[in-house]
Amino acid sequence: MKLYRFLSEEDTSAFCHKVTEALNKGWVLHGSPTQTWDHAAGVMRCGQAVTKDAPGDYHPDIKLGQQ
Repeated sequence: MKLYRFLSEEDTSAFCHKVTEALNKGWVLHGSPTQTWDHAAGVMRCGQAVTKDAPGDYHPDIKLGQQ
């Protein structure tokens, strides 16, 4: 099965660590990263889609962050 996640975080090193952790768990970057201004919080936010091939069949109860 193919799994998909969209990682997001404030534009700090925490975002880079989140993406790095996913890459080290076998996730692959999908597309370009994105940035947007969060007016409510007054901060920049970053996002990155990642995908991963995994054994088994998809079901909505899968904990994507634990894959």
